[in-house]
Amino acid sequence: MKLGIINGWSEDNFKYVRSKGLSCVEYCVNHNHDSAQFLADAPQIKALSEKYGVFIGSIGRWGMERLDENGGIIPQALQDDKNLIDAASLLGCPVYNCGINKAEGISLFKNYEIAISYFKDLIQYAKGKNVKIAIYNCDWSNFICTPEQWDVVLGAIPELGIKYDTSHCINRGDDYLKEMRDWGDRIYHFHLKGTMYVAGEYYDDPPAGLDDTKWPPVFNLLYTKGYNDMVSIEPHSGKWKGARGEWGIDFTINFIKPFIMPDDYAKSGDTPFMP
Repeated sequence: MKLGIINGWSEDNFKYVRSKGLSCVEYCVNHNHDSAQFLADAPQIKALSEKYGVFIGSIGRWGMERLDENGGIIPQALQDDKNLIDAASLLGCPVYNCGINKAEGISLFKNYEIAISYFKDLIQYAKGKNVKIAIYNCDWSNFICTPEQWDVVLGAIPELGIKYDTSHCINRGDDYLKEMRDWGDRIYHFHLKGTMYVAGEYYDDPPAGLDDTKWPPVFNLLYTKGYNDMVSIEPHSGKWKGARGEWGIDFTINFIKPFIMPDDYAKSGDTPFMP
């Protein structure tokens, strides 16, 4: 696995990521960003990636409506997804994260049909570009975010994966360890985002390691389900800002590092001795 963080794509951003001792970065080119401009900037971003030795581990687009009320595909949204798949390919980024909103004017059955068709089209477009497609498990302009929907959509598309974030599962009151046990082999990208409740009420999304999440069993499941890609720090707190926020990022880095098995870890013997 590689430990990285969500950040921007200017030279200062690359310097920042490198200063934290991290080797990879994730880009959230969300609905408020121009995908065509990002694609145009990709050669410059690639040069900076090579200059600073920071690998681009993930690109995603959150918060974009892809369907109109009646289930029609919004042409610009589809083009935005294709632009970012092209950018990911150029940058050597292995995964593109996206979602699809529920069209309120049509049935759930029809929504599933359209979602399956949409993601199949993206996967077909990404073929030969060395980019996998993953659905994020957040409900921001996305209705494919729990096992109930994964059974239908991922069940129909074996090549489709999940961008997984334990905090979304926790905030829905569900069991993230069970979801990871059952769906861990479909996780293509993973967010490190803390969340915390006090007296049963949501309090904040503090830095990972200062929150309620059971991180040791989370990493157990990632490893035993064969995950070996980027784990991405997502700063998302309303309370950890300024110097405290920077210290929180450093805390998370130092907290998570012991969970990352080195690529060159040398084994001794075929397997640990068990009596």
